[in-house]
Amino acid sequence: MKTIQVYDKPMCCSTGICGPAVDPVLPRFAADLDWVKSQGHQVERFNLSQQPMEFVQNPLVQQTLEKEGADCLPLIIVNGHIVSRRGYPSRELLTMWLGTGAAPELLPVVPADGGCCSGTPGCC
Repeated sequence: MKTIQVYDKPMCCSTGICGPAVDPVLPRFAADLDWVKSQGHQVERFNLSQQPMEFVQNPLVQQTLEKEGADCLPLIIVNGHIVSRRGYPSRELLTMWLGTGAAPELLPVVPADGGCCSGTPGCC
């Protein structure tokens, strides 16, 4: 199993899912990280405003911040390698980077013709 580390920009709480204006990407990403954990991977998440020493103690993060500034955040690191910066990846990207089985599929959508089975006998 792999380790994913998330180095977030300064936020009001550990997930950023609080306050009057929540970025809709943050709840999705938090759910995706929960899913990653359920697949057996280790997840570590650090918030610059609450855990600044974690950013200083990781040489890769410190060098990236010195070179690019805080605009590089969030940094996503998998097994010691930066795989993403400046944004939160989709579950599909997390799945690819972690080598996890396929992400759970979404619920089926009714076909354009309106039938639940597109005419396949015994389907519904």
